[in-house]
Amino acid sequence: MRTALTASALLALGLTTAVPVHADEAPSFGAPEATGAIALSALGTYHTDLFDVSGAEIVAHDPRTQRLFVVNAAAATVEVLDVSDPERPEKLLDLETAGVRAADGSVVEEGGVANSVAVHGDVVAVAVEAADRTDDGWAVLFDTEGRAVNALRVGALPDMLTFTPDGRHLLVANEGEPNDDHTVDPEGSVSMVKVSRRPPALTQDDVRTADFRAWDEGRELHPDVRVFGPDLSTDEPGTPGRVARNLEPEYIVADTAYSAHVVLQEANAFAVLDLRAGEFTDIVPFGTKDHLEPGNELDVSDRDEAIDIASWPVLGMYQPDGFDSYRWRGQTLLVTANEGDARGGDGYSEETRLKHLAAETPLCEDAPRLKAFLDDNDQGISTVDELLADHNMGRLTVTSADGLREDGSCYEEVHAFGGRSFSIFTTDGEQLFDSGSDFERIIAETDPDFFNSNHRENSFDTRSDDKGPEPEDVVLGRVGGHTYAFIGLERVGGVMVYDVTDPHDVNFVQYLNNRDFSGEPGTREAGDLGAEGVAFIPASDSPLPGTPLLAVANEVSGSTTLFRVDQG
Repeated sequence: MRTALTASALLALGLTTAVPVHADEAPSFGAPEATGAIALSALGTYHTDLFDVSGAEIVAHDPRTQRLFVVNAAAATVEVLDVSDPERPEKLLDLETAGVRAADGSVVEEGGVANSVAVHGDVVAVAVEAADRTDDGWAVLFDTEGRAVNALRVGALPDMLTFTPDGRHLLVANEGEPNDDHTVDPEGSVSMVKVSRRPPALTQDDVRTADFRAWDEGRELHPDVRVFGPDLSTDEPGTPGRVARNLEPEYIVADTAYSAHVVLQEANAFAVLDLRAGEFTDIVPFGTKDHLEPGNELDVSDRDEAIDIASWPVLGMYQPDGFDSYRWRGQTLLVTANEGDARGGDGYSEETRLKHLAAETPLCEDAPRLKAFLDDNDQGISTVDELLADHNMGRLTVTSADGLREDGSCYEEVHAFGGRSFSIFTTDGEQLFDSGSDFERIIAETDPDFFNSNHRENSFDTRSDDKGPEPEDVVLGRVGGHTYAFIGLERVGGVMVYDVTDPHDVNFVQYLNNRDFSGEPGTREAGDLGAEGVAFIPASDSPLPGTPLLAVANEVSGSTTLFRVDQG
């Protein structure tokens, strides 16, 4: 069962709250009407046959050799696939990172993890974290034939890398996550590698680092940028402070040869990077999504045995993971996949369920939004105790780090992780568009028996209490004079397609899930599980002349699938 949503299957977008409906009642949830402007269809899949071990994470395409480079994170390798026949992708070789000698004399360790891959010209770059993730990692450089040519030391936990459009700089997002005990917390940073010279000739002097220490030294930080958790900063001269340790670069988009934007996912913000100066110039918060507002409804419980897309008194922190950018009327716009993520480990965790949060510190019953909800809602809830029931909001995963009244007596607001949507922002942080409740409404229409399913099992409603379909990555592509956003959903799976040519007139195009719910996860019959990395291949670079392609790497099924993109 390969599911694709078409215009004939959907109703016009509705903004009223849906009533609870059981999955077998074939509900209509007012999903947006598909335009049919373009259509995805699956071409071919490469299978690692590795289940739930991150066998396929990030994917990059080289048009000159018609090869895909796919990160196999657990093996710290990159698999090189021949896609000259995209219906039959074939593995050619592995890029082995362990044992490569770096320019600073270090050697890439066994036991490290490959996190990202990028290609420009004849250079392939792979981000590899150290065996101890709080140690500095590497950017390992290969040629497109698979020969290792150099490696450069970067910051702790290099999680993503990309080239500037001119290929003269390689940018590496060093996430700098703390260890599980939260006793060591490296600073987050971006490494800027000047690669205008031949890669074998590069030295460690070609690496500069942009950090966030200026905000520890007096630069004003917007109060909505989340800096929280244990403070491991010291008073020792030259060491990073609380802000520098707390901010964790997740994803980079290089807009031009001289500028980039960097998502700080857990902080619910993005940073502006000036490549000429080699420093961050601003940090901008994304803000929050009010799930009481019409059009922003969501399903908050995995214990109500129903699809209940409704209004609730909770603020969603957008916290995007992957994002992309495009130009519209002379300005750069950021398109974000609003996944959501928490900081946490054995030593500290912000993540909790709402009922547990309220058991420790109560909700403020006089808080305006909570009071307004209790006074007037469609769920028949009139008390906080009713709200905290498992079949209502009690099991919703929320943060303990936000919303506390200044005197610490109660929580004025409830904050959940992610937006269950994609958005378009200006570089000043103004939101021009958000897809609201579209994703959950569309899934309720197409696969009601597996609404908000997890990716490791065929289940019903199991992710409603925790980020829902979980949009993971988004990539933009131009087809027929229009700009389209392709958004991969990590949990239930599949790709949402929207026409974003005009950010004030965004249109839903298609939802295609290359997953077979009749197949058992862990077998090929189940199809693609856990969309992680998405890459658009324009018609000019495609192995199918004149036909754009989309490549999707799926971390749970360990599969990489190529889709053709046809104009309707």
